[in-house]
Amino acid sequence: MGNINTYLMATMAAIFWGANFNLAKPVVAEMGPYIAGASRYILAAAIMVLIALIRKENIPLRHLKAYLTLGVVGVFGFNLFFFLGMETTSAINGALIMALNPLLTAILAYLILEDKPSKQQMIAFPIGVAGVAIVVLGAGAHLTLSIGDLYICIANVSWALYNVLVRQVMPKNVSGIANTAGIMTVGAIALSIAAILQGDRFVVPTLATGASLAMMAVGGGVLAYLFWNASIAKLGPSKAAIFMNLVPVTSMVIATIERIPPNNAQVLGAILVISAVTFSSFSQSKSTS
Repeated sequence: MGNINTYLMATMAAIFWGANFNLAKPVVAEMGPYIAGASRYILAAAIMVLIALIRKENIPLRHLKAYLTLGVVGVFGFNLFFFLGMETTSAINGALIMALNPLLTAILAYLILEDKPSKQQMIAFPIGVAGVAIVVLGAGAHLTLSIGDLYICIANVSWALYNVLVRQVMPKNVSGIANTAGIMTVGAIALSIAAILQGDRFVVPTLATGASLAMMAVGGGVLAYLFWNASIAKLGPSKAAIFMNLVPVTSMVIATIERIPPNNAQVLGAILVISAVTFSSFSQSKSTS
């Protein structure tokens, strides 16, 4: 039963993240990328701080430097470019670009931490990059890279860098809830400052957009983070990474339901990216078991 619960949590986290790409489209169209990012994480941070207070867990200010680093890179950097990207790219493109994250994280871990990637990861990375290239360039006669896809690529690098920095600077003697609350609070403040400097005004969303924003904050923010951390603790990062394949699949299914099915280039790119991540993850989990 324990394993079933762990697999269910990893599955739900990936599904929440996959749905984020579809939910972001109406939110960013109505509110703009800066206000959308700030609003999402003000809500998510408030929930995490409330959970910490209920559990009587303090956010230690002595770790403020770590929270600033992780909050700026992982929350501010990722979400700013995520919402900027979702202004113009499709939900499927965004999800497929982000699906490359486990392999990109392995490469950055090698460059920063000198954590040498496995042979399987080295083989899988160029295959995954080829899949993303097909998705963003269109596989047609006129190859173009949209600014939205470029922003999502930058968001992907930000999240991979966050994953690496977590191993370096995340406080070890503090609960995951307190750490998450601290990181999200810093990110929310940084996103709010960016929105103010941009000159954006807060927009009261319509009921439908507000519901989408709430689902992104609660499902794709708080619950996904808590579920994912619990899954990694029991499965390990390599086995958990396999579930990341559900992110683009979820986005594709939702887009199809919305009558925006994937095109041939997206399907081909998805096959390459998902195959690369699966090959790398299964190989890693076997080698470490």
